[in-house]
Amino acid sequence: MKIDCTKLLNGQIPRLEVTEELEIPKAFLKNTDILSIHHLIAHLQITEKEEFLQITGQVSGKMMLRDSISLEEIEYPFTAEIEENWEENLKNNANILDITEILWQNIMLEVPLKLSHVEDFNEYQGDGWKLVSEDEFQTTNNPFRELKDMMREE
Repeated sequence: MKIDCTKLLNGQIPRLEVTEELEIPKAFLKNTDILSIHHLIAHLQITEKEEFLQITGQVSGKMMLRDSISLEEIEYPFTAEIEENWEENLKNNANILDITEILWQNIMLEVPLKLSHVEDFNEYQGDGWKLVSEDEFQTTNNPFRELKDMMREE
């Protein structure tokens, strides 16, 4: 996302407000857990401070992720708050601000470590194994728990 900051840097306006629908390049999705990302909208305010440009606002959208248990695709809505100070343009006397990297870094912070909509664990079992919830795991008879207790006693 490239923003022309000429009017802001020349002092013609005190603040630049940008609301724009944007697209993240597919190359950015490589080696991430994000399958696709869509409906991205950025609402940003850019102000000039003494030695930098201050970028504040938010970017929101929907990302497609894999369910941690079933591996099905899940649509995950997100909103990332942005508060960045940018010095590069002022050093290079450039009037065009490319904030794609800033937006991408803030979006990546919104990706959850685990995401699942599975409520019925009974369908996830096989020969000698089954998937259990955390609550069930804590209440079941774990043979290793006894071994752990015996090791503490020695």
